[in-house]
Amino acid sequence: MSKVSEIKLAGKYIISGQIELLTGLHIGTSKDTMKIGDLDNPVIKDAFGKPYIPGSSLKGKMRSLMEYYHSLISPHNLVYSKKDKKQEIRLHMCGEKECKVCGLFGNAPSKQESVAGYEVNIDYKVPTRIIVRDAYLIDESITDEMRQNMDFDYTEIKFENNLDRILSTANPRQTERVPAGAKFNMEIVVNRFQIDNVDDSTNFLEETIIAMKLLEDDYLGGQGTRGYGRVKFIELFIQYRDINYYSNKSNNIKEMKFNNLSELFDGKTLIKTKISNLS
Repeated sequence: MSKVSEIKLAGKYIISGQIELLTGLHIGTSKDTMKIGDLDNPVIKDAFGKPYIPGSSLKGKMRSLMEYYHSLISPHNLVYSKKDKKQEIRLHMCGEKECKVCGLFGNAPSKQESVAGYEVNIDYKVPTRIIVRDAYLIDESITDEMRQNMDFDYTEIKFENNLDRILSTANPRQTERVPAGAKFNMEIVVNRFQIDNVDDSTNFLEETIIAMKLLEDDYLGGQGTRGYGRVKFIELFIQYRDINYYSNKSNNIKEMKFNNLSELFDGKTLIKTKISNLS
């Protein structure tokens, strides 16, 4: 397994746009205290009391989907990122030079214990290429008409029941969620590297777009199998800034706009020629 000897930053792809909720979204948060009448499952909020989508939630979901997409979910391909008696976290991590998932989302510079019971020695290490920003609510997307049917200024309450299969007794609970129709500003940065004189080109930009498309056909946040968390990326804009942009040596910025991800796909296949002009 070869090791990296030289890494150069060639440029950055900036993907910006909006995340539109097609169904209610619940990304939960922990509660330090519990008061009478409090919600069972509140959503995470920023310092101004508005719900937002943490970059960690978005990035983690995209990584998980790409692990399945590249058929990396098996004991041979999974390691423990956390292992204790209460909780085990298993994810893909390797030191393979051609691995798209580790190349985009990063890997840890150490030996890892695999689920299959052997040590994974990660010799091939590069910095994480993808940066996912927190996505903040667009206030105007919550209309006055929507607020007439909501419980709070920015969120709604969904009542649910767990039913006992024998006695049919109900265990009611309240879940807070951001309503369908809400929109969030989003930004994803994909670093383009030259590693040992081999250029990334648009390879990892393509991987990021595929991950976004997979997410549209999956869900974000919790309780997605019950209908929560269906999202769509809209009003998208990709800009490429080469390394000279940051030293004022060049104003050569390449960019493209599109309304949604479907414009970049022919059926389920990414039309690579549409983004090749950015490189």
